[in-house]
Amino acid sequence: MSKFANKVVVVTGGTSGIGLATAKRFANEGASVFITGRREAELNAAVKAIGGKVTGVQGDMSKLADIDRLYDSVQQKHGQIDVLFANAGGGTMLPLGAITEEHYDSIFASNVKGVVFTVQKALPLLKDGASVILTGSTTGTMGTAAFSIYSATKAAVRNLARSWTLDLKERGIRVNVISPGPVKTPGLVDLAGPDAAQQQGLLDYLASQVPLGRVADPNEIAKAVAFLASDEASFIAGAELFADGGMAQV
Repeated sequence: MSKFANKVVVVTGGTSGIGLATAKRFANEGASVFITGRREAELNAAVKAIGGKVTGVQGDMSKLADIDRLYDSVQQKHGQIDVLFANAGGGTMLPLGAITEEHYDSIFASNVKGVVFTVQKALPLLKDGASVILTGSTTGTMGTAAFSIYSATKAAVRNLARSWTLDLKERGIRVNVISPGPVKTPGLVDLAGPDAAQQQGLLDYLASQVPLGRVADPNEIAKAVAFLASDEASFIAGAELFADGGMAQV
């Protein structure tokens, strides 16, 4: 039997990169998967690419009404959640001195507010003993030039997992953080702008900062998320699992 057969899994931000790779993995392991994305065309393409028992719900997880619509869909079809991967988020780069209120508000809205209410609003549906995984980043523990606001949101996510582990201990719900290093995703390469040479230059630079000498493939992060979601991680709670090739470790 597949590892996640008869399980219900929610992956926010599931239309590209890590979210898409992880949703595919859960679907291939037999789960009923719900994904979210802000853009309808990309969401429909992701649903087609994932296959299996997948449902796409369009929405922006920084908007509470969109989160409610997601869980209404889950309620109507299954009435429970076994695994929640709160992955939606992102950010852009601005150095101190150039940070704007809009920059601050948008990144905290997607990466902190969105995560808080994605998890809180899931509580009535989460089964006792469920697994909640939050997407962190090596930037949450490292200094990164021109990336301070994004990095601060990921440091906040790390502490949310610690605190929520205590809040949810009576229900046996495990809350953990997956913190990738550089991963070849559209969100990462777009930081370099539209020029292909500049994008490759960014990837080459990041690879040089990783002890393993390369950036990750999204599927490698998906494997780590699936581990945290599985019974194999049954005694792991409040932890941060770095899938970073050693970048923040040595």
